[in-house]
Amino acid sequence: MNNHSLITTLKSLRGNPRGCVYTEPLWGIPFNLYAPYVSIYMLALGLSDKQIGLIVSISWGFQIVLALLSGVVTDKLGRRRTTLIFDILSWSVPALISALAQNFWYFLAAGIVNSVWRIVHNSWTCLLVEDADQSQLVDIYTWIYIANIMVGFIAPLAGALIGVFSLVPTMRGLYIFAAVMFTLKAVATYQMTQETGQGQVRLHETRHQSVISVLGEYKGVLRTLLNTPQTLYTAGIMLVLSISSMISGSFWSIIVTEKLHIPAQNLAIFPFVKSAIMLLFFFVVMPRISTMHFKLPLMLGFLGFVLSQLLLITAPDQGYFFLILSVFLEACCFAAVSPLVDQMIVLTIDPKERARIQSILYVGIILLTSPFGWIAGTLSGVNKGLPFILNIVLFAVGAVLAYLTGKASQKGPAAEAPVA
Repeated sequence: MNNHSLITTLKSLRGNPRGCVYTEPLWGIPFNLYAPYVSIYMLALGLSDKQIGLIVSISWGFQIVLALLSGVVTDKLGRRRTTLIFDILSWSVPALISALAQNFWYFLAAGIVNSVWRIVHNSWTCLLVEDADQSQLVDIYTWIYIANIMVGFIAPLAGALIGVFSLVPTMRGLYIFAAVMFTLKAVATYQMTQETGQGQVRLHETRHQSVISVLGEYKGVLRTLLNTPQTLYTAGIMLVLSISSMISGSFWSIIVTEKLHIPAQNLAIFPFVKSAIMLLFFFVVMPRISTMHFKLPLMLGFLGFVLSQLLLITAPDQGYFFLILSVFLEACCFAAVSPLVDQMIVLTIDPKERARIQSILYVGIILLTSPFGWIAGTLSGVNKGLPFILNIVLFAVGAVLAYLTGKASQKGPAAEAPVA
């Protein structure tokens, strides 16, 4: 096991990649404890399906502006300082608001403040990859996922606490715990990292520029982006994953509890199974497909997603077997697709303009994703399975985009880019 490529990479990490990867469990532990129960926590405090969808859509609307500004803020404040400030603002503060929540307006406020994560996502990504060994990118991203998967094994603890203390008091306590842990993570990452080389360059270049002036330069950056087909196809895949993730994150627990009548305290079984399968997949399967071109694994991953959603919407009442099989497929597909797409994003972006290109991509994805919170909420109000039929359509589109991305890459310098 010590000679496994992932273990070797983890031991060899230095500098910023080490600071970003090693501190990730401080975010993953609290997030995985409360995340499966957010939607039913809202329902327990009197919110409707439509209100939940509306909160998601409004927060995504705010993310449009924040994603656009993320490149400017990251360049002017620096990757490291931006990550510290906005990590605390986007995660610790909303957790405290959610802990005190009484009605729709609390959750709306928390959703809006949490939207600031769009800024820290840009700065943190730059901090992680800009000084990293490019040959280690997939392994680095894989470890980010593994860090959050491993802490997913503590998810049953939340279910046990809900069984003892009931849903609402448990969630309030978990959110307070999360606020403390998120703050510790932000401070620890700051202490273990330093400003990147490209970050220092952009700090110097933008020192005497106004925010408006830096934003004005986006026109040329956008022109370059539009002339890069592989990056555009990759952006399409990012969009599919973004919409489907929002739908699943907001409405999976609702269909499971209200249509399939699975008790809330049993929901933690499924993140546990998902974490175990993904961990096994990362260590056993990913190295075996590392020499393949990414096109086939991506296409198979999206087709597997389609099957997982079909199993979910056709599962019978109390259909634990169907649910576990659906989660199994989703876990395998997520483990195969996500690190690969992350690598593709890094390799298809001009490193000199990473922050601004990422901000443009995120704005486009948010603009196209934001209406789907309301759409999915409306669909769920009609039939709990309809949001997941929408997911099936999206994943089918993802498979087509994976094929097109593969063809485009085989015509360019990234043709031989491996999966891992």
